[in-house]
Amino acid sequence: MRRTSLLVALLVLLLAGCTREADDTPGPRWQPRPGTAWQWQLSGRLDTSVDVPVYDIDGFDHSEATVTRLHRENRKVICYLSTGAWEEFRPDAAKFPKAVLGRGNGWKGERWLDIRRTDVLEPLMAARIDMCRDKGFDAVEPDNMDGYRNDTGFPLKAADQLRYNRLIARLAHDRGLAVGLKNDLDQIPELVGDFDFAVNEQCAQYGECAALKPFVDAGKAVFHVEYEVPTGRFCAESRRLKLSSLLKKYELGVWRQAC
Repeated sequence: MRRTSLLVALLVLLLAGCTREADDTPGPRWQPRPGTAWQWQLSGRLDTSVDVPVYDIDGFDHSEATVTRLHRENRKVICYLSTGAWEEFRPDAAKFPKAVLGRGNGWKGERWLDIRRTDVLEPLMAARIDMCRDKGFDAVEPDNMDGYRNDTGFPLKAADQLRYNRLIARLAHDRGLAVGLKNDLDQIPELVGDFDFAVNEQCAQYGECAALKPFVDAGKAVFHVEYEVPTGRFCAESRRLKLSSLLKKYELGVWRQAC
């Protein structure tokens, strides 16, 4: 009898351990659907009064309390991060060795990263995405994901970009977060299965919005912004393509006009 009791106790402990491990695994990821309304604000005092179900905000600039407040208002919250460029004003900037810093990307204090150096960049990006998870964000918007098409100072190829973008998607998914493909239109056919939504800038201005159709066909939202084209020139096509389209100013403050 004593031996049987010990076996039962061991079995209970084993099952309890399995249950604890299962509780620690990420749950189902958020999947925004085509046409989901959103607000994108990366500068200025955050205005939470915009009546939309999705907010995309800077991951470093906002606290867990901000994310919690948005969740209480039934919003999903996307964590904006730059994953393809170094930013001198970020708290982890000194952790990036000079060898991975390339040419400027057109924004003050920012330089392209050598995305081939995943040995260096993977732990740095994992730590950033950990921050998003720990603050309670639902998803990540990784920026500067098309360096191979720019003058970065490195001989980047399409295969390098595919490998890196898939790495970023995996890091987010491993932490239970959804992740969006930022721009990188040419690689959408190869990457649509790796990402949960898309974020695009200026596809209407350059006549490229149809390239985002694979995301919509897969039931995945396309969060789209124009800066220089008035809504009267792109909203009809956006509605037809089921894009979630906004007109914004380049500083990405509170102001918006939605289709």
